[in-house]
Amino acid sequence: MPRSTARSARTNGTARTARPAPPAAGTSRTARRTRGTAVTAVAAALALGLGALALPAGAATAAPRPPVSCVTLAPGPDAEALCEAISGLPDDEATAAQIRVGGHGAWLGTAGVRDLDTGAPALRHARFRAGSTTKIVTASMVLQLAAEGRIGLDRPVQRYLPGLFPDSFAPMTVRQLLNHTSGLKPGASFGDTTEDMWEHRFETMTPQEVVAGSVAAGPGATPGTVQRYSNIHYVVLGLMIEKVTGDTLAHQAQVRVFRPLGMRDSYFPVNGDPRIHGPHNRGYERIGGRLTDVTDWNMTDRFAAGDLISSTADLETLLVSLFRGKVVPGPYLDQMFEVPEVKDYDTGEDATIGLGLERFVNPAGLEIWGKTGSRPGYHTVIAATRDLSRTVVYSVNSTDARGDGNAIAQRFAFPAFNR
Repeated sequence: MPRSTARSARTNGTARTARPAPPAAGTSRTARRTRGTAVTAVAAALALGLGALALPAGAATAAPRPPVSCVTLAPGPDAEALCEAISGLPDDEATAAQIRVGGHGAWLGTAGVRDLDTGAPALRHARFRAGSTTKIVTASMVLQLAAEGRIGLDRPVQRYLPGLFPDSFAPMTVRQLLNHTSGLKPGASFGDTTEDMWEHRFETMTPQEVVAGSVAAGPGATPGTVQRYSNIHYVVLGLMIEKVTGDTLAHQAQVRVFRPLGMRDSYFPVNGDPRIHGPHNRGYERIGGRLTDVTDWNMTDRFAAGDLISSTADLETLLVSLFRGKVVPGPYLDQMFEVPEVKDYDTGEDATIGLGLERFVNPAGLEIWGKTGSRPGYHTVIAATRDLSRTVVYSVNSTDARGDGNAIAQRFAFPAFNR
C-alpha cells in the first residue's frame, strides 16, 4: 500500500502528500513495472504490427479471440478499412477498442476483450479514462464564464488567483493558459513514465501541489512567445474555475456541460477515487515486461487537464454539440479554432493548438480539429472536420497508451477520414 507519510517530489523539489487508498480487487501486484511516454498526435506514420500477446499470469492464453463487431448505421465511412483496423484484437498493441464514426454516414466498431483473465468480449458502451480530451471540457467551461462576463480572456490569471504566483512571474492571460503560451514550466508529478507513476497510483497530489512544482522551477518563457503543451496550464484553469464559481470543478462540469448535453457516462472522480464506476473494459500496460492491470488509479494530479471519465457516445455528443455552438456561444467558439502565430517549444514548427482544440492535417491534406488523450491503459481520440462532415471518437485499450500515439492514430483514427 502507498505510504501515508509525505514524500519529497521527484519533480522540481515539491513536497507531495501521500493518501492511502485500498487496492481494488483484481489489481495485479506482480513484478515491477515499466514505461510509457506521454504524446499527443493524430499524425504520422506506421502501421501497427500484430504480434503475439504476452498475457499476465493466470490469463486464458488458449481462449479464442472474441468476434469483431462492425456495424454500418448509415453508408459513408470506409467500413472495410475501419473493420480491418480492429480485427485481431487483442494483439500485442491493444486489448480492446471502441470506435464511433459519424458525419456523412455512421459506423460503430468494437473488438477485443473486457478482461484478459476471463476473455469476456469488450463492451461497446464502456466508460474509460479520457486523458487530455478533458481539456475540451475545461476550455468550454472557461469560455462559458467569459461569455457570462465573469472572466476576461485577455486579463491576467493572477487577477482571479491572487497569490498563486509570486511577483517574479510576469502576468499571463487566461487565453495564454488556454492555448499553452503562458510560459509556465511543467508542474510537479509522480514521474515521467508509467513505471515511475505505478508505485504512487493510490496517492493524491493536489492541484496546488502541482502548481507549486511549476513555481519552484521558476519563470519560463515570456508569456505569449512560444507554445509549450503541458498539463500545468489546465491545472491552473481548473483552480480558476473553482475560485470564480465558488464551486468544485466536478460539479461545475456536471451543471455546465454533462447534464445539459445528456452525457450520463461522464464525470470527474472525487476524493481521489481510483476506480472507474459503471461498465468498463480493463486497461493494461507493460510493466516489468509483463502486461499489468492498470485500471484502478488515482488521477488527481491531472485534475482539469486529464481526470475525466467518459464514453465514446458521450464524447461524440460533446464534439457535435460543441461544433454546432450548443456548448460555447458562437463568438467564443470561433476563438477555439484560432491558433497563435508562435512556434512550438519542442519542435520549432508553427503552433497547432487553439483554445482547447488542436489542428491536424492528415496525409490527404484534410484539416481536422480535435484532441488526443492518454492515461495508462487507455488512449482516446476525439476529432472532426470543422463542418462535421466526418467525426471520430475512439477509446483504445493500448498496451502502451502513453507511448507512440502516432501509431495508434494511424491504425484506428486515420481510416475514419478515408472518405
